[in-house]
Amino acid sequence: MELLKNFIGGEWVESNTGETTESYNPATGEVVGLLTRSNETDVQKAVTVARAAYKTWRLTPAPVRGEILMKIGQALEKHKEELAQLLTREMGKVLAEARGDVQEAIDVAYYFAGEGRRLFGQTMPSELTNKACMTVRDPIGVVAAITAWNFPTAIPAWKMMPALIAGNTVIFKPASDGAVVATALVKVMIEAGVPAGVVNLILGPGNLVGDALVKNPGIDAITFTGSTETGTKMASKAALYNKRISLEMGGKNAIIVMDDADLELAVDGIIWSAYGTTGQRCTACSRVIVHRDVKEELLNKLVEKIKDLKLGNGLDSRVDMGPVINSKQLESIHQYVEIGKAEGARLLIGGEKATEGELAKGSFYKPTLFADVTPDMRIAQEEIFGPVLSVLTIESLAEAIEVNNNTKFGLSGSIYTQNINNVYTAMRDITTGILYVNAGTIGAEVHLPFGGTRGTGNGHREVGTAAIDFFTEWKSIYVDFSGTLQRAQIDNR
Repeated sequence: MELLKNFIGGEWVESNTGETTESYNPATGEVVGLLTRSNETDVQKAVTVARAAYKTWRLTPAPVRGEILMKIGQALEKHKEELAQLLTREMGKVLAEARGDVQEAIDVAYYFAGEGRRLFGQTMPSELTNKACMTVRDPIGVVAAITAWNFPTAIPAWKMMPALIAGNTVIFKPASDGAVVATALVKVMIEAGVPAGVVNLILGPGNLVGDALVKNPGIDAITFTGSTETGTKMASKAALYNKRISLEMGGKNAIIVMDDADLELAVDGIIWSAYGTTGQRCTACSRVIVHRDVKEELLNKLVEKIKDLKLGNGLDSRVDMGPVINSKQLESIHQYVEIGKAEGARLLIGGEKATEGELAKGSFYKPTLFADVTPDMRIAQEEIFGPVLSVLTIESLAEAIEVNNNTKFGLSGSIYTQNINNVYTAMRDITTGILYVNAGTIGAEVHLPFGGTRGTGNGHREVGTAAIDFFTEWKSIYVDFSGTLQRAQIDNR
């Protein structure tokens, strides 16, 4: 099997450690790729070449940078199917979702290609005569993009495309469970004509490579997607070096179902939000907050739909739900199910590993539904990151909103209702970064900001024009052509 290497300064190079690691198909247990295992020395090599490339890349006109991003989008379209097939083999999501993952990367490349002609500043009047005022955006420098495995083409694109269009160079450190797809993504970017040193790939474990990136003085900014625990530790370390960091972390997203909701529509949205990608989304619905008057009807409909979900290898077009990422996560999910039962929640369906037939070869967990969950239970407060859904009962919209907001996360939320007053009240009072009305908790579009409140992040947003704010510095420029000394706030008073 070919050894997948780092990409540094336009060349594929093996780590100085000589060590390797393997990436496995979670549906079959087969090895998908053999990866070089990097360390701090490899990081320093990448930083050196990225800093050198930055000197030229930042001076490349933004519309020209945009043309390269346009070519990246075209190359991704060309390779969409092979990337999707590889994505399903490495992290398990069903093929239709894998194609959507790659399509999102395509959309992001095209969107930020256009921003090459729209990196707008502003011109403003001065309070003094014969003086002009303006603002422009400057790139930050070298950006470390540290990404998760659950969207192994979309999330890297969210980070790299706005960083590149703004004039930064990038060191891309993917999660080990998505590193084979990440390598393929970088190969496509090279095919599209990204100059040497502008994008660099470092493979290896987070506790070595990620930590080295945070500490390295040649890294100017860090953009991270992953667990809240890891992100919080990373932010603490970055603060010691006064580094800018963007965090996209956990979620405990809820769908509110009011007594006037279209229940068929709500059930479809809940099933897709809770069990799509096997619940392994930061935007996955893990809580349903339902009005008491429709609770039993909703539960019955959910159970019937869950019974019809087919588990299996995501390459099989008949499959609705693939495996979880690995055996460690499988055990973590099952532990939470046991916690839920111990807390007094009522298990309606699922609650166990799936080991029938071919499923025994992989890391499969049956779609699980709990009823009679209370807001203080751990399964209602902690992110499980798997196909486990908790149903909580409320008696009013005010109570629903209070329960919705009462977690340490604030990424995505949803409400199903036919009452316009309920809609606008929810829009005003639900404290999540994303809110859906009569739709599930997932399905972000690339021209809107993505991110959350509270423990989900640290105030920054990904994609949309808001992403460019993180990857640039504002520079205010004053041009005084009066020929005399003019003192603001003094001479015009």
